[in-house]
Amino acid sequence: MPGAQRARQPHRFCASRSPGPSRNPRGPSLAGVLRYLIIRTTKDDREAVAMIVVTRNDKSLRKPVRALLDSKDRPDGFLINIHDSPGPFMIGPKTIRIEGRSHVRETIGRLSYVISPAAFFQTNARAAAVLQKCVTEGVCGAERVLDLYCGSGLFSLPLAAAGARVAGIDENLQAIQDAKMNVRLNRIPDARVRFLSVRVEEELAKTAQGAWDAVILDPPRQGCPKPILAGVFQGIAPPRAVYVSCNPDMLAVELPAILNAGYRAERIEAVDMFPHTDHIETVVRLVRAN
Repeated sequence: MPGAQRARQPHRFCASRSPGPSRNPRGPSLAGVLRYLIIRTTKDDREAVAMIVVTRNDKSLRKPVRALLDSKDRPDGFLINIHDSPGPFMIGPKTIRIEGRSHVRETIGRLSYVISPAAFFQTNARAAAVLQKCVTEGVCGAERVLDLYCGSGLFSLPLAAAGARVAGIDENLQAIQDAKMNVRLNRIPDARVRFLSVRVEEELAKTAQGAWDAVILDPPRQGCPKPILAGVFQGIAPPRAVYVSCNPDMLAVELPAILNAGYRAERIEAVDMFPHTDHIETVVRLVRAN
């Protein structure tokens, strides 16, 4: 059945197991069990994978999980992620595949992408294709590209497929594993692209020693730490850069610092990644002024 219909079963499962107000799974005590439900579907709804994020692999989950997997509307794959510490992060370090597939396969532009529930990927696949085009056009012709917060390779892969040499860096291990799988899936030569699972702050000092024609930054909602902005726009100082922001308020704070470092905004585009909401993705193409 279509992924959107199958997605209802995991949703009902989580609703039935939802803790009461006194058992908040995101509170300091972690007294509850269920934290989040994540569902990955393809844009045509042909594939769906569900993952529940829990504070512990509790025995009380076994019966409802089995009922879900035995239902006719079950997802193509079901995973459990263990997140046993408080904090703002949605996903913990350990993921267990219970049954079926661990990912969906999506087509963005001309390339195929393996997408796991535990890896970051743009939620709107159709808009992601528009975003991909905006970003890759901004660094078109660059021979060496550094992709910071690269995720599963949304921008890195089409650039490498077009002949650029790309280095992608992201802290999310699952995203990097997906990115490496996507390199093989699309038969892109390994010599053209490499992915590293490491904190951007830790790797940038080493990477800055190289000569990069362009840098792509697609940070999380809280934006780029000041040392990273300084490392890119004062340290590496590439001829071109593209900044992708999902938080216009934070972009308004960071952009003046980038411009003061000797860059000018060549083009600013907004991508409606979340229709019917006030959330947008902003793409800023930057060129070194001097």
